[in-house]
Amino acid sequence: MSTTPNDTKTTANKSGRVYFIDASGGRLLSVDPDGSDVKELVTGRHRIPDGIVVDVEHGHIYWTEMGIPNKEDGSIERANIDGSHRVTIVPDGKTFTPKQLQLDKRNGRLYWCDREGMRVMRSNLDGSHLETLIQNGHGEADRADLTRWCVGIAIDVQGGKLYWTQKGIDNAGVGRIFRAGLDIPKGETPTSRSDIEVLFDQLPEPIDLDLDLENRFLYWTDRGDPPRGNTVSRAPIDAAPQSVEPEIVFTHLMEGIGLALDVPGNRMFMADLGGSLYSASLDGATHKTLLAVQGNLTGVAYTD
Repeated sequence: MSTTPNDTKTTANKSGRVYFIDASGGRLLSVDPDGSDVKELVTGRHRIPDGIVVDVEHGHIYWTEMGIPNKEDGSIERANIDGSHRVTIVPDGKTFTPKQLQLDKRNGRLYWCDREGMRVMRSNLDGSHLETLIQNGHGEADRADLTRWCVGIAIDVQGGKLYWTQKGIDNAGVGRIFRAGLDIPKGETPTSRSDIEVLFDQLPEPIDLDLDLENRFLYWTDRGDPPRGNTVSRAPIDAAPQSVEPEIVFTHLMEGIGLALDVPGNRMFMADLGGSLYSASLDGATHKTLLAVQGNLTGVAYTD
């Protein structure tokens, strides 16, 4: 495997905290990076939680709830880091099926992909100033085309870029990863943007994303059939679109979804629907199963 500067660091660092979601059990949990001290933070969520981010500075957890996939009834929720004082900040009817969620600390915004809504969205941390940034279709006929569905998201605030996945049909090898500006170009609309790039296509089923901006790598989980599916892959951010072959750095996920990087600690954390939470070095050379049989795990977040 190729290496980045951080690939030579030790993975012995046990600081920080990993947050993850058990969608089937309607739970938000946290754990130490070595798999110890599991804590249930939020329970009893019946609307299928999926994406999660943590705002340590303000003491909040944010997460998406997908609702019923064929209805526009998804929401964005917030609670204190200990799980108390839950509130809805983006209510039913404002987003369809929200998936992975990202936090823009600098500007106080949330970004997420809306799967059946076929769009990428953002809002302020209180849910105000709701915007659609990417719109891939409208209505039931377009919604039946799974290649239009947006799933995973990552943001480069300093670079002004937005990355997202469109998973496509199961096991069809038509998944794609896109990039565009964080803001819609002047005079354009979410459906007519001229700045959208296809970075990778013909992927198994790309799901969640994260960025290593220090070493300029994009990481993502893929579902789908082996050998390319149920993996974590990475590729250089600055290479020309579709000019490099992604490097697989982790395999044998059981329908992988969640992904979060700890770049200073040279480690990543992944979750799968099989119920396991994993850690690995950024190059995948060392890896560990932190937890198993935890339900159907989806979103993952890491904090220092």
